Amino acid sequence: MTTYRLLGRSGLRVFPLSLGTMTFGTTWGWGADAEEARHIFDAYVDRGGNLVDTAVNYTDGESERFVGQLIAGKRDRLVVSTKYTMSRTPGDPNSGGNHRLNMMRSVEASLRQLNTDRIDLLYVHAWDFTTSPEEVMRGLDDLTRAGKVVYVGISDTPAWRIAQMQTLAQLRGWAPLVALQIEYSLVERTVEHELIPMAANLGVGVMPWSPLGGGVLTGKYTRSDLDRTESAAVSGSRASVIASVGHLTERSLQIAAVVAEVASEIGCTAAQVALAWVLHQPGVASPVIGARTVAQAVQNLDAMSVALTSDQIVRLNAVSDSGSVFPTSFLRRPMTHQLIFGDTTVDPTRATALP
Repeated sequence: MTTYRLLGRSGLRVFPLSLGTMTFGTTWGWGADAEEARHIFDAYVDRGGNLVDTAVNYTDGESERFVGQLIAGKRDRLVVSTKYTMSRTPGDPNSGGNHRLNMMRSVEASLRQLNTDRIDLLYVHAWDFTTSPEEVMRGLDDLTRAGKVVYVGISDTPAWRIAQMQTLAQLRGWAPLVALQIEYSLVERTVEHELIPMAANLGVGVMPWSPLGGGVLTGKYTRSDLDRTESAAVSGSRASVIASVGHLTERSLQIAAVVAEVASEIGCTAAQVALAWVLHQPGVASPVIGARTVAQAVQNLDAMSVALTSDQIVRLNAVSDSGSVFPTSFLRRPMTHQLIFGDTTVDPTRATALP
């Protein structure tokens, strides 16, 4: 029997892994064609999967169109999430951004492309640093009241801004944020400083994207790959641009080596260990898994049955520890604790969760 998870403080039940469909469509020069996308979709749904994730601009709309075709006949058993923000027409300044006009136009475009009457979960895809939080939250609330959107979430936005937006929603009775999509993996744990604790305290479910660290944690990259990217960076070639947005570093290769060791001990793949670690983290609702082939999709889904021992988790945590940042680094000092609490002792299990 499949065990589902609640999404934040909502009552929405979601599968422990979300099906990411940025790989659906070949318009961007890579990805799964219509037939392979159907095989991936069927493998996911056959396992009990019910959360399909896309965005209005993925593969120039091809992803949403594929998803619309795939969900036909299964619409009411699936939770369909999409996102708005990214520009759909590069020459039009208002075809991108968080503002109300783009929000409304993007939702209408998604409804057409998905061939559906509603979006179950709409994300703000990324913060644009120009639109006011009041404009965004009021617009999202209007969409939910109109029945075009059921739940709202946010992605790739600073924790302080999300906290402000959630507070506005609570004070004014607007639809609250229930989901947070952020990059989270063994090679990207800096989100644990602010975003993860914020989500836990404000009732927002964490939906990690790139849980495999851009493929680094699967073991596909080696020292020679790192040397080539470093050489490209020195020469200023196009490859250096690609390398600059990835996680191929000396540190990530060290983390990947420990992941491979744990995988060997368990008898599974490195990708499954990396996913199992993310699934184990507090506050995580449903990591987003992407695949270009059905074999990759099945391998990712099998990660749900991988059990990590406490010792293995300790080792993975130790090699991937991102340290602490101010003010947490200051507040955790013994002297600071002494100044705050004096000679008294406080039971931390009764306190609000700290980062």
